Amino acid sequence: MLVAALAVSVGVFARRTRLLAALVRMGRPVARTDHVATRVRNEAVIVLAQRKLFQRLAPGLMHAFIFWGFLVLFPTIVHAMGALIDPDFALPVIGGTRWFALVVDVFATLVAVGVGLAFFIRKLVRPKRFEGSHLREADFILLAILGIVATLLLWNADRIALGLNEAPAAWSPVANLLSGLFGRGSEATERALVWAHVLIILGFLTYIPHSKHLHIVTAAINVFFGKTGPRGRLEPLRIDLEAPEEEIRFGAATVSDLTWKEVVDLYSCTECGRCQDACPASFTGKALSPKLLIMDLRDHLFEEGPNVLSARAGGEDHESPPLVPTAVTDEVVWDCVTCGACVRECPVSIEHIDHIVDLRRNLVMAESRFPQEAGALLRNLESSSNPWGQPQAQRAAWADGLEVRVLEPGESAPEYLFWVGCAASFDDRARNGARALVRLLNSAGIDFAILGPRELCTGDPARRMGHEYLFQTLAEQNVETLDGAGVRKIVASCPHCFNTLANEYPDYGGRFEVVHHTELLARLVRDGRLAPPRVDGRSVTYHDPCYLGRHNGIYDEPRSLVPSSVEMPRHGERSFCCGAGGARMWMEERVGRQIADVRVEEAADTGADTLAVACPYCMIMLDDGTKSVGKDLDVKDVAQLMAESLE
Repeated sequence: MLVAALAVSVGVFARRTRLLAALVRMGRPVARTDHVATRVRNEAVIVLAQRKLFQRLAPGLMHAFIFWGFLVLFPTIVHAMGALIDPDFALPVIGGTRWFALVVDVFATLVAVGVGLAFFIRKLVRPKRFEGSHLREADFILLAILGIVATLLLWNADRIALGLNEAPAAWSPVANLLSGLFGRGSEATERALVWAHVLIILGFLTYIPHSKHLHIVTAAINVFFGKTGPRGRLEPLRIDLEAPEEEIRFGAATVSDLTWKEVVDLYSCTECGRCQDACPASFTGKALSPKLLIMDLRDHLFEEGPNVLSARAGGEDHESPPLVPTAVTDEVVWDCVTCGACVRECPVSIEHIDHIVDLRRNLVMAESRFPQEAGALLRNLESSSNPWGQPQAQRAAWADGLEVRVLEPGESAPEYLFWVGCAASFDDRARNGARALVRLLNSAGIDFAILGPRELCTGDPARRMGHEYLFQTLAEQNVETLDGAGVRKIVASCPHCFNTLANEYPDYGGRFEVVHHTELLARLVRDGRLAPPRVDGRSVTYHDPCYLGRHNGIYDEPRSLVPSSVEMPRHGERSFCCGAGGARMWMEERVGRQIADVRVEEAADTGADTLAVACPYCMIMLDDGTKSVGKDLDVKDVAQLMAESLE
């Protein structure tokens, strides 16, 4: 009977696994085999140590008890199956030892406690992040887990009552306590319990690949193949318009266009909702929920993927329905601000932004379908090489009256090229930050210059919006200009420019030493070339830009330049977005609250009178937010606060 049960369970598991593996192989290629040491470290820290889950103590303990318990208790499966054949069966080496008996007893109990915590959180606390998750299926899984450890403990308890325990009963305190339920024990009950234990395990094995708990199998794989570089880097999509039509890929139109990593992402979602909790779009009432996005794509993959595989096996063409709007609505795709909060929170390393940008790429490049106001952004980038649509000849107008060298062709490169960015070149508020930075660099005696009209938009708005070809064009032109000018060091005041230059231009041959202006200023203060900043009694709160902090890990340097600061509740890695990323600065927020308004209110609630920023996008959005919600906050770049110290 055991052999038959094993054959059925393993057969069903293997059949489903073959389909899942075929869907992964159907995915388009993406390179994820570099930095093996980092990947192994991620397995240890994220998977084994459960680091991300412990960001929330109670849920972290709950999941750790269950996860660690199953790892430790795995040998008991072999023990139970052996005991079905021979009641006196013992595991080699560890079987019958006191420490093994204690470990089994303790961890089986911890799993039961973990299940209890899970039900408490889901049924009594009922956090909003679980909305939309498959809660009934989760309840079934939790009950199955409870059944596995309960039958294990009761089986051991009955064996103690029968006197069949291999180790002293005192080393199995919980099972020993439960043995009182069985009096002198019952061989029939002992047989029934071990059979129940094994059958529940085999049923669990059979059900896992058909359920949301597929992540039990795939999460470790997904973490291993997660990104090892800066979070702000997008996977490049090389577009050669001269290539054969069937080889040109414009993002993700159907399930066949997903990469294999994106497919594994879909398998790995635990439906925990941590991404949904952190998402500024979801928080402010927009249609986007990163969790539901992944769940909807997964459901569509399981519905349509087998049809694609079947057609390919028969050598036939199959026209799949589009991912948008079949699985995901247009509103969901365009709500994203690419802040990375979802990716940072995800305990299994799902890369939500890559999914969304791939969907946008198809909508923009293949279907010319995007929010109406975004069309002006693209037209301006194509005609004027900047989102504002201003003449390139005006690029250096912000520096009038300042000691700023414009690097002309043929001139020697300075120590640092100051990459001004489009916002500081053309927006009056952002210009103030650039002018302050120039004063500081001159005061510190830094040799720097700007490109002036030769500086084009880095392409960040185009890329995040989905126009990969336009980004590629701008990137290649900028790299050619920078290399031709002999530039090796760049200081950027815009985190979006910083991220693109440092993390994405290397894919196009542009390898430069790029620093954010707060990093350089902090270094100059440490070296004694600039005086430490002062705010003269002013109360300041600092807003972490997503593309500086969460995407690139720069938190301390800006804070070292903002004395007398008070933190907002959401800061550092959990900072709340200003709403400008993902090209959203050029699109209207028509649903729910304005993201910037929420952030300004958080800043005002600290009691600060100054809101310090380190990003021109944040400067523009949050300054607008102060007017929208009527808060008397002075929004200033960190460089402005420092420059005021020179006066």
